Amino acid sequence: MTTAFDPIDLSGLRLANRIAMAPMTRSRATADGLPTALTAEYYTQRASAGLIVTEGIQPSVIGQGYPNTPGLHTAEQIAAWRAVTDAVHAAGGRIFAQLMHTGRIGHPDLLPEGLVNVAPSAVAATGQVYTPEGPKDFVTPRELTDEEIQATIADFAAAARNAVEAGFDGVELHGANGYLIHQFLAPNSNRRSDGWGGSVAGRIRFAVEAVKAVAEAIGPERTALRLSPGNPFNSIEEPEPEPTYTALVDALDPLGLAYLHAVEVTPEAREVTTVLRKRFSGVFILSPATDGPTGPESLALVEDGTTDVIAYGQLFLANPDLPARLRAGGPFNAPDQSTFYGGGAEGYTDYPTL
Repeated sequence: MTTAFDPIDLSGLRLANRIAMAPMTRSRATADGLPTALTAEYYTQRASAGLIVTEGIQPSVIGQGYPNTPGLHTAEQIAAWRAVTDAVHAAGGRIFAQLMHTGRIGHPDLLPEGLVNVAPSAVAATGQVYTPEGPKDFVTPRELTDEEIQATIADFAAAARNAVEAGFDGVELHGANGYLIHQFLAPNSNRRSDGWGGSVAGRIRFAVEAVKAVAEAIGPERTALRLSPGNPFNSIEEPEPEPTYTALVDALDPLGLAYLHAVEVTPEAREVTTVLRKRFSGVFILSPATDGPTGPESLALVEDGTTDVIAYGQLFLANPDLPARLRAGGPFNAPDQSTFYGGGAEGYTDYPTL
């Protein structure tokens, strides 16, 4: 029987186990989008993961949606990330960069003067985002032109090349949780009538072309995609997600990607997860729907074949030596939600190991 503690081959990259650290925004980068020495310490502490997927990293200036999130679009950012990846590799870890363009999620106050958030259509999300002046409502984004869509795809490819230069083992495109790629997939946020919207084929086009561009830039074996079918986060509405996501996976499967990462937000999502798992021939990573933080009981999802790799978020945040704790059956540190975003070492690098 395969267990979560067995190694696995990820398109030629050997992972020591099948326990992944899920991407989690921590908002601890500098104002210039640079990871710091604390960032390197944070990820290196968790290098016993089979795979680390970083917090969302914006591929361009306009892709930023939250304060103090890191980028991969300047030489300084590449150099700063190199210190992180070198430290993780020295500790025996594997690390992918998650490329996250937030699209309509964010606020102009977080962007250089004169820029406004962009999206497939000029449809605002409901809710607020934290800005230097406090919480503010999401604004109505500017609809991307065809030329701007092509430029955004090129930004993803450029950021992927920067990630490889920075020493990452690969990149995961964030196509989940209501951010730009997800906004193109969902019919309520993508109301276009041109080739980038309307039909299923039109709505999956941006995701397909972005993934293909990244795969061409750095190789499909270093390219992955994260999806969350039916996830209502950030005002997404997908009443019938299965046709969209099966078409998307069918279009991407022949590329030979490193992995597909599915996020479930409700137990009902397992039905679509199962379909995608069967249709995708590569490594499958799952962030399962659970009551509270994903716990040790989810290791059984590897044993029964539901997924190849199980991803842990909050439990990994609070337990830097999580694989050892899972093998031992605990105990587990409780995550401190008050320190999830912003700040320094507290709630970041000071969680104790066994």
